[in-house]
Amino acid sequence: MSLRIFLSILLSSLLLMSAPGRAAESAMTLQNPTILVLGDSLSAGYGLDADQGWVHLLKQKLRTGDFPHTVINASISGETTAGGLARLPSLLDRHQPQLVLVELGGNDGLRALPVPQIRQNLERIVDLSADGGATAVLFEMRIPENYGPTYTEAFTRTFTQVSEARGVPLVPFLLAAFATDPAAFQSDGIHPSAAAQAQILDTVWPALEPLLNR
Repeated sequence: MSLRIFLSILLSSLLLMSAPGRAAESAMTLQNPTILVLGDSLSAGYGLDADQGWVHLLKQKLRTGDFPHTVINASISGETTAGGLARLPSLLDRHQPQLVLVELGGNDGLRALPVPQIRQNLERIVDLSADGGATAVLFEMRIPENYGPTYTEAFTRTFTQVSEARGVPLVPFLLAAFATDPAAFQSDGIHPSAAAQAQILDTVWPALEPLLNR
């Protein structure tokens, strides 16, 4: 057998062996769309065990409901819209998500950052997600009334305005169902307790479920 024929047979064999692997990998990619959670401490599970936060409960709910989605939690305690915007391009490139859940803005408001700046950052996050082939889902955020009615109302309106302007879903304020119940919060009075996480997921799910392609 000539060297040329031998090499030809060897190459054909290698291609046949690798094809099923590539096909399986492609099928897995198609069958497992990714949900990227881009949030702050409310989504990072501040003060909670790893299996107690609402994002972990979301993973369980998807698994129980036979949804194929993979959930990537890229949330960081203290994160702002500017920080999320800066991290988003690499996250999109790495995970190629179908959905980006944007739970940001609360820390901006608590720092009384300019509302136009917050809106611009949120719009860029939505636009970058769309450019990367993902649908963004905005989470409405609120801040205490002691920031004054002018700033507080403008801050809250921003999320609805961005949602309407960009045509993306809006999740109502995550803490609305238990905001007046001190027992639903940890000792700091700011972060929800483990027991309240299921209520947070109940707030997220109605906006998220219609976007999940089985």
